[in-house]
Amino acid sequence: MMILKMKQLHDSLRFTSVLVVLLVVLVLLALCCLLFGSVDIPAGDVVRIATGHDSGNVAWNIIVRQSRVPMIATATLAGAALSVSGLLLQTTFNNPLAGPSILGVSAGAGLGVAIVMLALGGTIGTVLGTTVGSYVATLIGAVLGAGAVLAVLIAFSAIVRSSTMLLIIGILVSYLASSVISLLNSIANEEGVHSYVTWGFGNFSGVGVEQMPLFALLIAASLAAAMLMVKPLNALLLGTRYAENLGVNTQRARNSLLLITGVLTAVVTAFCGPIGFVGLVVPHVARFMTATSDHRRLIPATMLAGADVALLCALISVNGSHGVIPINAITPIIGVPIIIYIIVNRRRINYFN
Repeated sequence: MMILKMKQLHDSLRFTSVLVVLLVVLVLLALCCLLFGSVDIPAGDVVRIATGHDSGNVAWNIIVRQSRVPMIATATLAGAALSVSGLLLQTTFNNPLAGPSILGVSAGAGLGVAIVMLALGGTIGTVLGTTVGSYVATLIGAVLGAGAVLAVLIAFSAIVRSSTMLLIIGILVSYLASSVISLLNSIANEEGVHSYVTWGFGNFSGVGVEQMPLFALLIAASLAAAMLMVKPLNALLLGTRYAENLGVNTQRARNSLLLITGVLTAVVTAFCGPIGFVGLVVPHVARFMTATSDHRRLIPATMLAGADVALLCALISVNGSHGVIPINAITPIIGVPIIIYIIVNRRRINYFN
């Protein structure tokens, strides 16, 4: 009994320490993103502008308030959303290599955006209004595209019991979506192709002050919904039969988890582009740091770790010597070595017990 209490105390202290470290890193990275960028602004002026005062330089005021601050908020929310999406998918399919990009959810969202941008030529956005309507149309396309892929995965999950085979189906869906996108690119006008290609690079600077309330509300609501799924997630770790014996409706839980994942992925993809590797890699980092599979601790740790990784990518992207570096050129450099380590050491790493 004493040993059990000591272990619980040790785990609690480790979890608290991890959260403190991740929060400190988050604050430091946010400060760096605020102070450093493609335009050199004195630190004193940045602090003055960020606290609501004017620096006397109109351009600096605009850069800090309308570019750097929204970018920090966007990267924080997007990183948390993608990371939690990856965690939910890995638990749902009991596969450490599951993620929004691997299972085709991101590709489906990208296809929805491609249909709006390329096939429809932005006509929906024109009808709804120039700025807000364009974002709403893109968001609707991304949600419908991600939802279509999730519907396919749900249908196959009832037939295919092997998580590896379901992973292969997700990869095939990604290839199919990419093929359709290529066809749309071949028939679209030059302006549409340019817009879609630019969007596909990935960017945390695309969410302005006007779009931030909608973006933040959708992400916050979906993350809150993910927190409410802690008990079903922990039950699924024991296997489908054990979860059902505990009174969990596994089919309903799986569908709810896929719905939450679809919304999180679609919102981030619509506003920031198809950001790769974050949802796949960060959950493993959170598991390694917390040394637990308990989602009561994993979800908060994954949110903070994802926000940290996204802010790091944002900081690197805006401090390139030749302009802004695409986010999707940075994430593989961080993610690929971790994924290779997971594949090589998969037998020694037991995440789902």
